Amino acid sequence: QVQLVESGGASVEAGASLRLTCKASGRPIDNYHLGWFRQAPGKDREFVAYMSWADNSPEYADSVKGRFTISRNNAENTVYLQMDRLQPNDTAVYLCAADRIYGGSGLKAYVYWGQGTQVTVSS
Repeated sequence: QVQLVESGGASVEAGASLRLTCKASGRPIDNYHLGWFRQAPGKDREFVAYMSWADNSPEYADSVKGRFTISRNNAENTVYLQMDRLQPNDTAVYLCAADRIYGGSGLKAYVYWGQGTQVTVSS
């Protein structure tokens, strides 16, 4: 079992930056695919970013490409999401997810999920 706990969410103004942290416990995550997703009020959960354990190559949703950066520190069992130039439509609960086998942008590819951290961006 892998437990995931997100932190770093806050209320900020448009244009600000935040760094979200997802701390894993239970097992080392160096061979887990890691993803970030978000869910805004009244909307479906959507893919934000993903990093493969095999080659650490990142993938991003078009809506965040060039503004968000996913990274991982296997020694600290942690994955990060650096968010720059935040916009009001980035407002959502951000969740991290982990999976040993699949990964990618699909929700169903992930077995382990955190509870999320709230990000609110005002204009």
